[in-house]
Amino acid sequence: MFKHVFLTGPPGVGKTTLVQKACEALTSSGVAVEGFYTEEVREGGRRVGFDVVSVTGKRGILSRIGYLPFLLCYCFCLRQSFPFSLVDLHAVLASPRCSSGSSAGRREHRVGQYLVDLVSFESLALPLFRNASPGGRAVFVIDEIGKMELFSQDFIRAVRQMLGSSGRPVLGTIPAPKGRPLGLVEEVRSRSDVKLFIVTKENRNHILQDIVAALQESLGQTA
Repeated sequence: MFKHVFLTGPPGVGKTTLVQKACEALTSSGVAVEGFYTEEVREGGRRVGFDVVSVTGKRGILSRIGYLPFLLCYCFCLRQSFPFSLVDLHAVLASPRCSSGSSAGRREHRVGQYLVDLVSFESLALPLFRNASPGGRAVFVIDEIGKMELFSQDFIRAVRQMLGSSGRPVLGTIPAPKGRPLGLVEEVRSRSDVKLFIVTKENRNHILQDIVAALQESLGQTA
């Protein structure tokens, strides 16, 4: 018997949208929902990064294109002897020295063109795991378990604990297999207590009811 429900599919196919709609359906039926989802950040129609957003609306940075903390860019300006008030911050962020992320004692976490803000991610996501309501008629959302999130060892431990001993169903997302396997992703994919939905462009508009029904079934088993 399955306990958790996960969605998988290629980037941009609509996994997060389905998670959000499933959360709305669960909430309207009296089910408590906690956790987080990942949302694209766009500027001028161009994707510039991702935010992690709690189901209650609290938001934090997950990644940005060439993102560095403000202080590093400020130091860059000082090294160049520019008055900071006259410097275009966007130009600084786009500069090779600022976007390279190289600084003594600072470890860079990068996925493609995106730099991951691990501190920001952990400060929002990890308390959600620690403060999750024990058991009961509730679902915990993890969207997603992907390359960016897996830089955090504390996140990996929290996910394993939530899946293994929390007593509550998880609604989550994992990426479709591509390239080098991701350890925790493959763990989730192979778990006998996970019901996995493969989301495609062909089924994404009519798979929601099946996802919600699976979660309701899991809640009935754990009640």
